[in-house]
Amino acid sequence: WRPCYCCASQVVRLKYQCAFNTDKFISNGPCSSVSGKKWVRPSGFATGLKTFNSLTKQKEPLILERERVATWYSCGPTVYDHAHLGHACGVLCLVTDNVSPTTIATLYEDEFKRDMLSLKVIPPAVYLRVTENVHHIVAFIEGIIKNGHAYATKEGDVYFDIQSIGDRYGKFVGAVDSQGEPGSTNKRDSRDFALWKQSKPQEPYWESPWGRGRPGWHIECSTIASSVFGSQLDIHSGGIDLAFPHHENEVAQSEAYHQCGQWANYFLHSGHLHLKGSAEKMSKSLKNYITIKDFLQSYSASEFRMFCLLTKYRSAIDYSESSMLEARTSLGTISTFIHDAKAYIKGQLQCTPVQEAVLWERLAETKYSVVKALADDFDTPRAISAVMNLVYHGNCQLQPVSKSEGVARSPAVFGAMVTYISDVLDVFGIDLLHIKADVVSSCRSLEGIVEKLTHFRSEVRAFALARQDCTITGSPNKPGLYPDRIPLLKACDILRSELAPLGVLIKDRGATSTWELTEGKPSQRGQYKDQETSS
Repeated sequence: WRPCYCCASQVVRLKYQCAFNTDKFISNGPCSSVSGKKWVRPSGFATGLKTFNSLTKQKEPLILERERVATWYSCGPTVYDHAHLGHACGVLCLVTDNVSPTTIATLYEDEFKRDMLSLKVIPPAVYLRVTENVHHIVAFIEGIIKNGHAYATKEGDVYFDIQSIGDRYGKFVGAVDSQGEPGSTNKRDSRDFALWKQSKPQEPYWESPWGRGRPGWHIECSTIASSVFGSQLDIHSGGIDLAFPHHENEVAQSEAYHQCGQWANYFLHSGHLHLKGSAEKMSKSLKNYITIKDFLQSYSASEFRMFCLLTKYRSAIDYSESSMLEARTSLGTISTFIHDAKAYIKGQLQCTPVQEAVLWERLAETKYSVVKALADDFDTPRAISAVMNLVYHGNCQLQPVSKSEGVARSPAVFGAMVTYISDVLDVFGIDLLHIKADVVSSCRSLEGIVEKLTHFRSEVRAFALARQDCTITGSPNKPGLYPDRIPLLKACDILRSELAPLGVLIKDRGATSTWELTEGKPSQRGQYKDQETSS
């Protein structure tokens, strides 16, 4: 028996409410035909979103039963080992456990919750376990039997009767011709699947009208989801490998129990996470996974979120060092811009005149592009691209100068850009505090660079300030500088003037040079002595 920790459900509120129009949808719309099965567009509230619906194999307008509230059920992981990055790629909201020894289930359940929190995944409002709801599962199975869609065998197993629902089985493409699950030879149809299984020796069991046994794999999800949401579900999601048989069987038994024509209106299936170069998905059974704990030793939760955002949720994702470096670089580019823009706003970064009208136009275009991308089946790569394009144009306007007297400043547009980018990152769950920490770390690295640069400049300056020896040259005049070294002094002056608008202030005081980071809090200072020279 496969231990199951596979179900998740929660009422999900649309976080980015201001982005989309939500108008009352008056009546049912047209149907889409898939393998002879009809999908009926639900009545309710239009979100302005379109999402790829696995039931129709095309994008459909997302319409919710209640305004700005989505009932959403998602299948999750199994809890017999450590959670890995493949689990983290999905949205996990409510969990079920297996009936293997309680200590093992509790250990990995608690660890899973901690791992999700470490990745900044918002915990669900309620947790439900299969072991605490077996009586509901038994009642659910009894309801399916009563409605004429399941039967018990003499061995004490209960199977769903596929033939009882005619051609309604096979809502997902290819499901009709797929092989059924192995089981009792007393099954009426090879496609019939187990709702209840007779317990084997030394296997955990519960009492039921059919004898001691335990639930089948699929019935757990239908029962748990129905106990929370009843007979109607807006969205059901999970990995693409669950479409058949898991979701196919969920649909069959749920619609048989509720006696409805369309239990879940939308099915969203996510792609798998693969190690670079491997055709196999990241999986515990294949031992080709990276645990979340190990991952967080090298990368942050925000970097992992950016990694996921750079690929469409329906596509397979290749995990590699280069893909993580791309995510880290993208975050670094954003954090550097935010840092520089804030310095400009505070007057700590002096720049050439800004084309303010151009930036306001770019900001408006970005807002439109991000909303359009997210409304089109949650196209996060396109949304991130729009944000990065805005950052690029902002950086193009932040051109440092050494002197800015009389130059008009435009802090308002940069303030609006920083606020908008911060809001988008917050929607995506990327922690700005972490980005600030990265900036602090970068500043520490900058201090080391400035120290070495200032020391090098001091040595060059000391060399250029050296005086000619008159006893050697025979010059009657006062000892002076070597003419061929004067360009070195000019280069030192130019370097000092060009570093000033970047927040690095170098002061030459006789034989001593000091430096100061004017943007840091508190200001950092370093001091080096030039080589001994005559004044």
